[in-house]
Amino acid sequence: MAGRVQPRQLAFALPHAESLTRDNFLEGPANTAGLALIDSWPDWPNRVMFLVGPEGSGKSHLAAIWAEQSGARSTSAHALTAPEVPGALATGALVIEDLKSADIDERALFHLLNLAREDGAFVLMTARMAPIEAELRDLRSRLRAVPSVQLLPPDDHLFRALIVKFCADRQLTVDESVVSYLATRLERSYAAVRRAVELLDTEALRQGRPVTRALAAELLRSHASSG
Repeated sequence: MAGRVQPRQLAFALPHAESLTRDNFLEGPANTAGLALIDSWPDWPNRVMFLVGPEGSGKSHLAAIWAEQSGARSTSAHALTAPEVPGALATGALVIEDLKSADIDERALFHLLNLAREDGAFVLMTARMAPIEAELRDLRSRLRAVPSVQLLPPDDHLFRALIVKFCADRQLTVDESVVSYLATRLERSYAAVRRAVELLDTEALRQGRPVTRALAAELLRSHASSG
């Protein structure tokens, strides 16, 4: 019989589980202050706090750990509206994710901060930078008074650990040669690791190949030439 031609495998964007538990959080000098904030609750310096850091730096993971500890509800900043404010604070603790100047209902946020102060509720707001600018003068003043804790870019040890973790989240088996190759060639950012691992996962599945150093090199060269 003639050799069978192997069909080309299609890659589907299937959801993958990313564990957001305390046990699965990668600790390092870059996030020591953020983890200390979560662990020190409820003895915070202020009942409303900012957790600030670049994309993918672990803000949502830390917020999820705190929500589990405190019973906090969670909402995205752009979804917050005035009618939802009392319900959002119903448990006495709230996470507001990804606060940005461009897409917030300023009056709703000002109402929430006032109500949180009246009720003695805790609020953890995540953002890529702080303070957040606002058109509403009273809100701008209130936001500038909120203490912030900064997450920093990853050091070498944490950067390599992130590569391993993001691969494990996608059930990708990688050896040290892949980790070392990526660690020395990727931009030193959380977002770059996430994008690279997602690309490796997609292409390995599409091509029916294991994730090797050779595949990583091909993809990074191709990505660089097309960028």
